Amino acid sequence: MDEERPGGPWRGARRVRGREPGRTPRGEPGRVPGREPGRGLREPGWRGGGGLAWRSTVLIAVLVMAGTGFAARNQPDREALDALGRALLLLGAVPLLFRHRRPVPVVFAVAAVTLGYLAAGYPYGPVFVMVAVACFAAVVHGHRTAAWWAIGLLWAGHLLLSHWLYRYLPPAGDGPAPWGQELPAAAFVVAVLAASEAVRVRREQHAQLRAERAAAERRRADEERLRIARELHDVLAHSISVINVQAGVGLALLDSDPEQARTALTTIKAASKEALGEVRQVLDTLRTPGDVPRAPAPGLDRLPELVEQAAAAGLTVTVSTGGAPPALPPGADLAAFRIVQEALTNVVRHSGSRTARVRIAHGPGSLELTVDDDGPATGTEAGGSGNGLAGMRERAAALGGTIEAGTRPDGGFRVHAVLPVRPRQTP
Repeated sequence: MDEERPGGPWRGARRVRGREPGRTPRGEPGRVPGREPGRGLREPGWRGGGGLAWRSTVLIAVLVMAGTGFAARNQPDREALDALGRALLLLGAVPLLFRHRRPVPVVFAVAAVTLGYLAAGYPYGPVFVMVAVACFAAVVHGHRTAAWWAIGLLWAGHLLLSHWLYRYLPPAGDGPAPWGQELPAAAFVVAVLAASEAVRVRREQHAQLRAERAAAERRRADEERLRIARELHDVLAHSISVINVQAGVGLALLDSDPEQARTALTTIKAASKEALGEVRQVLDTLRTPGDVPRAPAPGLDRLPELVEQAAAAGLTVTVSTGGAPPALPPGADLAAFRIVQEALTNVVRHSGSRTARVRIAHGPGSLELTVDDDGPATGTEAGGSGNGLAGMRERAAALGGTIEAGTRPDGGFRVHAVLPVRPRQTP
């Protein structure tokens, strides 16, 4: 539960293993949920294996059949819409059933059937709706290149039919199509592609927003777990250290000095009661997330309690302050208290010195904490997790501050923290 020192469990500080930058929890670098390599963002359910689009395909087929019948009445120079023509229209609609499963084959199949329909001389009209739907599905699914190729080949085939192969194809006696009609055709192609791209971009933005919200939720959950872990570590490390020391004193004096043993047991009871209260407060925030804690978070105003607990464990602590103490914001006040608490806990557990000095310096926009002991390290096994110094650094880093901890030239140990703070605004 605390950092190891050289020659003792605190001074040989362990390196805390962290997640590599740029990696997701699964270890996939740069992987964004919902994105496949080389593809656009997709919504869940839009990948291959989706259901068949029965209703929309039937509706499209009915509209194309009926609309082409009406369009044929105004195109007497084209072939009459017979059974073969209607069969080609139906054949062009059938692949649309699979446009969400296999968008690339579908867009090429619909373009090929449409080109065959035009080569047979049948009327222009709603047949191009099927091409637009297939192209739209391909682009939205991230296959824009296939959609562009399919509609580009259809347009090129139509140019070839209308201006060079018309004499070999029905209707009989047909002449070359005017080049002016290619402008509406080009506008149709551009409109289909532009609408498809607009919908694709909108879907990608929505998917990106969902992925960012999910990532933000995961980050908040991770930060909350880390905060609770730090709180539990600091509470338990300090209280159990005091209990451990006093239990040893009580056992040693149980027969020779029962009154002193009684005092040690009283200290154990008080420390355990305080630890249980603080642990209960932390756990209450887990059970009722979002609620304001009923008990105030500890701050530097509770420093005298730390001094008394350290004295009960056999450690003499002197506290000095410098500067005018402002009203600290709760986050900085809590971090300062926990840093001093953890530093004193480690002096109790791992230092041969029975004295420690705490200096608190209030400067303009900063708070400096210095905890010194004269050592040497005892070399005793701590039985801790080695997270004490890492926890202090995390607390300081969360506020934009720094912590320096290490052995002094004279053999003692120093923890020096600088926390940037802004005085709390009083109403």
